[in-house]
Amino acid sequence: MMTRFAKSEDGSTMVEMAIVSTLLFALTLGFVDFGYALYQWNAATKAVQYGARLASISDPIVTNLAAAAPTASPGAPIAAGAYGPFVCQYTGATGGCSNGGTFSATNFSRIFRGDTAVTNNDICPTITAVQRLTMRPGMCHFFPGLHRDDIVITYTATGLGYQTRLGGPVPTITVSLKNISYQFFFLGGLFGFGDMTMPSMLSTVTGEDLKVAYP
Repeated sequence: MMTRFAKSEDGSTMVEMAIVSTLLFALTLGFVDFGYALYQWNAATKAVQYGARLASISDPIVTNLAAAAPTASPGAPIAAGAYGPFVCQYTGATGGCSNGGTFSATNFSRIFRGDTAVTNNDICPTITAVQRLTMRPGMCHFFPGLHRDDIVITYTATGLGYQTRLGGPVPTITVSLKNISYQFFFLGGLFGFGDMTMPSMLSTVTGEDLKVAYP
C-alpha cells in the first residue's frame, strides 16, 4: 500500500499548475503595473512640457520680476545672472519664491489648475469640452493626481532680453516635478513591492511677453 502510494502521480498536475499559475499571475500583474508606470512617466512628461509653455505666456509667479531686472542702461543686454534665480514652489499650504521673489498664488494656480476657477487650493477642476474652447487646462489635467507642492517653477536670467524692454525681462523658465513616485497597485499589495521614486524631470523654455490672455 505504501509503495503504491509513494509511486502514485495522481494530483501532480494540479500541484504543477498551482506553481505555474502563481508565477504566471505575478508576471501578468507585473506587466500591468509597469505599463501603468510607463503611463505615469508619459503623463508627467506632458505635464511639465505644457506647464513650461503655459508659464512662458502667463503672468509670472514672481510678481516683482520686472523690477528685479536692471534698468540703468536702456537697450543694454541683461547679463546672465542679473536677477534671481527665482525658485517658486509650495511647501504644504504656503507658497514662496527664493531670492526675495514675491509669490503670486493666483498666477501659480493658473499654471497648476488652468483658467477655470483660479483659486488658491490643491483641487484639480473638471474642464468640459465646451470650456476647452475658451479656457486653458492646467498641469493637473495632464497628470491626474498631481499636487501643487509637486511642482517647481524657476525663473532664471540667462542673458536674454535687454534693459527697459517694453514686454519686461526675458527669463528662462524651467518647470519640474519633485517627490513623484511610481504607484504599483498589484505588486505593492500582493508582493510588498515598494513604490519607486520617479527621476526628476523638467522642461525649459524661453519666456515670451508674459501675460494672462488666452493665446
